[in-house]
Amino acid sequence: MKANIIAGSLLAVLGVGAALIAAEGTQLKITSSVFQDGGEIPSKFTCDGTDASPQLHLDGAPPAAKSLALIMDDPDAPGGSFTHWIVWNIDPKTNEIGQGGAPAGAIQGRNDFGKSGYGGPCPPSGTHRYYFRIFTLDRMLDLKSSAKRAELDSAIRGHVMAKAELMGRYSRGR
Repeated sequence: MKANIIAGSLLAVLGVGAALIAAEGTQLKITSSVFQDGGEIPSKFTCDGTDASPQLHLDGAPPAAKSLALIMDDPDAPGGSFTHWIVWNIDPKTNEIGQGGAPAGAIQGRNDFGKSGYGGPCPPSGTHRYYFRIFTLDRMLDLKSSAKRAELDSAIRGHVMAKAELMGRYSRGR
């Protein structure tokens, strides 16, 4: 009887452990239906097209996440990294960001074009890389909609639970 209780307790503990590993082992992912990781971003989503943000799919946010933040930037810009889009306080249950917008309730900050919202790829020359990075956070952020990238970076420091990235390329005049 005592052996059965110990064995049952051990199985219960192992079962809980396995559930925790499964929950924590889920990897955060960001993908798009309009381009593959490392692939070409269609011109529709750039300054040469409608300049609308592409559809993004999110998966694997940790259950304890309180919010998500999104940063899109171009590390190949002539003056250094150029921020095209920042969005925060995205509901962590969000699994899709639709084309041309931000999720309901999320806040879009000021990009390096000086406007709020998405500013698509518009490289002055050559092929540039554009990173869409998603961060799961352990809190909501208290930032004004006029916040810029440096303020967002500072606000998420020490609060990132997981992150993932999707990279697309774009070259003008093709």
